[in-house]
Amino acid sequence: QVRLVQSGGGLVQAGESLRLSCAASGFIFSINAMGWYRQAPGKQRELVAGITSGGSTNYADSVKGRFTISRDNGKKTVYLQMNSLKPEDTAVYYCQTAVIRDYWGQGTQVTVSS
Repeated sequence: QVRLVQSGGGLVQAGESLRLSCAASGFIFSINAMGWYRQAPGKQRELVAGITSGGSTNYADSVKGRFTISRDNGKKTVYLQMNSLKPEDTAVYYCQTAVIRDYWGQGTQVTVSS
């Protein structure tokens, strides 16, 4: 079955960095697009970054220039490098893929203090 297992996250101060990882199994990782989403309290889940099977990327305007999504097909893992973190980046972050339907990681809390 499709599984997405996240790691990373935590509490940092504004301006610091974090890296999230998402290890995938149960599907052909190399041909699937992957995404990172986040959901802040009282807000809808939003797309943060996406990466296609070919490595093309897209980002939310709010994170462009600060966040980088990447993938390692050999390790079946997608990453989200987050630099220059801001308090407004505080949210639960989820990795995502679609295999007939959407699948989600378990979620990882990222808290940025000012």
